[in-house]
Amino acid sequence: MDQALRAQNRYELDELVADLPRRATLRQRLTDMVSAVSDLTTRVQTAWRRPRLPRLALPDDERVRYVVGRGSACDLVLSDLTVSRIHAELRREDDGGWMLVDLGSLNGTRLNGWRLVGPAKVRSGDEISFGDCGFLLTSGQPSA
Repeated sequence: MDQALRAQNRYELDELVADLPRRATLRQRLTDMVSAVSDLTTRVQTAWRRPRLPRLALPDDERVRYVVGRGSACDLVLSDLTVSRIHAELRREDDGGWMLVDLGSLNGTRLNGWRLVGPAKVRSGDEISFGDCGFLLTSGQPSA
């Protein structure tokens, strides 16, 4: 501050502020705005092109356990090789909710992109995957 007050001319003041960032020109601001819009457009297109998951309806009968896997004895049989013979199970809780449990599968069970390390509560709208087979959970009957 003292140097600014002691400055005798404009050149001495210019030296004091030489290391400050320059104000963006109109051209630079327009370029930045176009770049931001382009980035947003790319993100929207990427999200739009993402494959839509098939729906998996949570059962509404009286059973409390549904086994998912590649084996013929499973309640939900998935023929994909990334799915273990006995992969996971859906368990009905006392409150009517559902828990998803991985049964030691090799390729894992995921809930909303996170690999399960223990039982997890699931609800309609969650994305679950068994190996590479992904589903969107719904309640009631599946829609066509």
